[in-house]
Amino acid sequence: MPLYIEDDQIAELVSELARRRGVSEQDAVKLAVTAELEGSTAKPSLEERFAAFRAAPLLPATGLKADKDFFDELSGDL
Repeated sequence: MPLYIEDDQIAELVSELARRRGVSEQDAVKLAVTAELEGSTAKPSLEERFAAFRAAPLLPATGLKADKDFFDELSGDL
């Protein structure tokens, strides 16, 4: 089944990818779509990332005061 691209900008992008990879435009579309599908399935969704962040335990309190002196010491401004 042929794929007809009516958008000139998309056609130019496909041509550029094909030129850079040294492949046909058909193979360039295949490469791009495959890469997108693999990338989108490999990365967890935003909801999953936030759930993992919320599930992470908090560090215990150290009792240290994070005041101006503390930050001055960290930056070496004493």
